[in-house]
Amino acid sequence: MYPNPFTLERFFARHEFSARHLLSTSDCQGLAMSDLIAGAGADLRARWDDLRLGYTESQGLPELRAEIAALYETVEPEEVLVAAPEETIFLMMNALLEPGDHVVCTFPGYQSLYELARTIGCEVDLWRPVEGVAGPDGTEDNDERLWWFDPAELEELLRPDTKLVVWNFPHNPTGALPAQDDFARMLAAAKTVGARVFSDEMYRLLEPTDGVRLPAGVDRYERAVSLSGMSKVFGLAGLRLGWVVTHDLELLERLKSLKDYTTICSSAPSELLALMGLQARDTILAANRELVRRNKNAAGAFFARHASLLSWIPPQAGTVCFPRLEEGHAARHAARHTANLTGRTPHRAQGHPGQAAAGDVAAGTSAEAFCARVLRDAGVLLLPSTVYHFGDEHFRMGLGREDFETGLAALDACLTAASR
Repeated sequence: MYPNPFTLERFFARHEFSARHLLSTSDCQGLAMSDLIAGAGADLRARWDDLRLGYTESQGLPELRAEIAALYETVEPEEVLVAAPEETIFLMMNALLEPGDHVVCTFPGYQSLYELARTIGCEVDLWRPVEGVAGPDGTEDNDERLWWFDPAELEELLRPDTKLVVWNFPHNPTGALPAQDDFARMLAAAKTVGARVFSDEMYRLLEPTDGVRLPAGVDRYERAVSLSGMSKVFGLAGLRLGWVVTHDLELLERLKSLKDYTTICSSAPSELLALMGLQARDTILAANRELVRRNKNAAGAFFARHASLLSWIPPQAGTVCFPRLEEGHAARHAARHTANLTGRTPHRAQGHPGQAAAGDVAAGTSAEAFCARVLRDAGVLLLPSTVYHFGDEHFRMGLGREDFETGLAALDACLTAASR
């Protein structure tokens, strides 16, 4: 079976390199290669100067795997496989799943996390978040409300034959981050049915404080596989390099064997540059954490100015948020109220990704049309929720770029002019 078109990647292929202001991206500002090399130690700089462009070890450069293993509490270098992040998803799904297997996946999200399982012939249930639950202090203020993946919902979706649970935390596109006790409950639920966990942790390490950071899945559950890479929090997407880590060496061998049919090995320059980036991780992550903090504050002021049109839930972690067109607020909550009266759960996945659950789409509101208009009138690229097959009320905004405030000013001017 051929997978459905990857709508997010097709969207960016059409618009990313022509739009004047990218307010939709999920990666942090790309580092200059000269800065990365200049910050490396003398030994690595010498290796870079003498680098031969030949084949590399299929599992990954040994020093790089050792540096990756150091990011985890329980991982050894031999438990690491280096590959492009998207490639690792492809390898994982094909190494583990068979037609008829049952999979549960967080949604909305990166399409390959559930689409590849569907293409294989699996039965996929989508685990959707609740939007706008009260924050830890119970306040009703919008800036203290959360997107929340309810562990009870996961427990309800799981079955005795569930093969795989796929989640992404911090979550793209909502910015949701489970509380520590919720995360422990999620892991316990997967353990209870014996399911494996594929933990997409591409946005991990950029939490506002260390105290809210979740442990890596692989460090808390022997049947978990953790995915990460250099693209998002390190600002090194051009390297096209990431990794998976697992304690299951039999599974790792299957992944390595499948990689022989994809890239065979990673790029020698990318591996060495990634090693430089990981060795400088404290400096890089601190700078990107401050960049996201500053942009998040600017976004908060922007949404306050346009509260009659837009509302947002500030992200708990990561580089993105998922604002909503406020015109649909009343219709959404009316639909949720009706669902509650009939005993239905409005955030529960029903059917396919393109089939909206109750309350997902507000009458007369179109995020897709809104995003098209601001792209046309202001050159601002936002990512409509239709790209995620998640209704037509929301759009993704990225907080990781240095020119964020310039793009936000262009959007601000566009909306102000339209309101006159």
